[in-house]
Amino acid sequence: MLNMFITMVGVGIIIPVLPTFLQGFENPGVAMGLLVAFFSFAQFIFSPIAGRLSDEWGRRLPIIFGLFIFTVSQVIYAFGTELWVLYISRLLGGVGAAFVTTPMLAYIADITTEKERAKGMGLIGASMSLGFVIGPGVGGFLAPLGIRTPFYIAAIIAGIATILSFFMLPETLSKEARMKKRSLQGQKENMLKQLVRSFGAPYFVLLVLVFTMSFGLANLEAIFGLYVDRKLGFTPTDIAIIITVGALIGVVIQALAVDKLVNKFGEAKVINWSFFIAAICSIALILTTTFWGILLGTMVFFTVTSLMRPALNTLLSKMAGSQQGFVAGMNNMYMSLGNMIGPALAGVLFDIQINAPFTVGGSVMMLSIFIFSIWLWQRKQRAVETS
Repeated sequence: MLNMFITMVGVGIIIPVLPTFLQGFENPGVAMGLLVAFFSFAQFIFSPIAGRLSDEWGRRLPIIFGLFIFTVSQVIYAFGTELWVLYISRLLGGVGAAFVTTPMLAYIADITTEKERAKGMGLIGASMSLGFVIGPGVGGFLAPLGIRTPFYIAAIIAGIATILSFFMLPETLSKEARMKKRSLQGQKENMLKQLVRSFGAPYFVLLVLVFTMSFGLANLEAIFGLYVDRKLGFTPTDIAIIITVGALIGVVIQALAVDKLVNKFGEAKVINWSFFIAAICSIALILTTTFWGILLGTMVFFTVTSLMRPALNTLLSKMAGSQQGFVAGMNNMYMSLGNMIGPALAGVLFDIQINAPFTVGGSVMMLSIFIFSIWLWQRKQRAVETS
């Protein structure tokens, strides 16, 4: 949880300061979108590799390696003065995040029963959301001390986490399980083959939902600061307050309510309703022009997406069986693909029409409900036929 928190602090810390930082660059919407997308591109490429290695060599070493690379990326970002240097930093950050997040999901599956899985995924999701709360908060409130100050602090914290994990993080995958995975040739597939193999998996539609969820979330998050800065004149502090308060509510919901809601209503209902409300919020933000209206809209948006992620992770983990590392890698890969395409498209759309990113994001989330409903109906029909 601590490692996931630190990773997400590094991801979110740039959001409130980027509108000010990018004032001197041409096409700031595209630049902002690419900074987020580069991170996700590297995460997309390396997530299946991290998943395979975590099955073959254990969860501990990939997590420690990921934290180290993430630390290096934060140091580069802190001292970078050119945009291309920041792109390199975000690429390295994505590699680090892939090696932290993917083994972490498999780690949770190792140490929980199916009954406890939703609670475990909810707590990991809460630590992820809390990192996103603290990241923009730190970035916004420390900006007056120097626009690079938050990055120095993030680099130091990530370095400390790397050292603590090296000495304190236990391994959860047995030596026998690791040896067995290493002996299986099927685990040696390259990224493209793994991606193609996921198309035929019974949980493929869930991976598509991971993509659409990440697309909608990253689409809004990446362009939000620039949107309220240009359209409504919000300051970095305003942006930090909105994101911090909104995401903090999501953290509380994840930590306290995910397990109860999933056990009472099931993952499917939680996922469907979360997508529906998130889509409504995305469209409603276009119509809202006040600080309190924007705050309320983002608060509800972050709350429902905080429910959506652990519910999807839990359902995927239950269907993964002995392939926890592979499925976690695919989960992170599809998430990274959404995180990559969402911000890049949002930046292009923003420079064309300022409201377009929110309209597209909301439409994609509405489409997700339709796709998921068909998948659930098909599964129910197959269950009836086999019985």
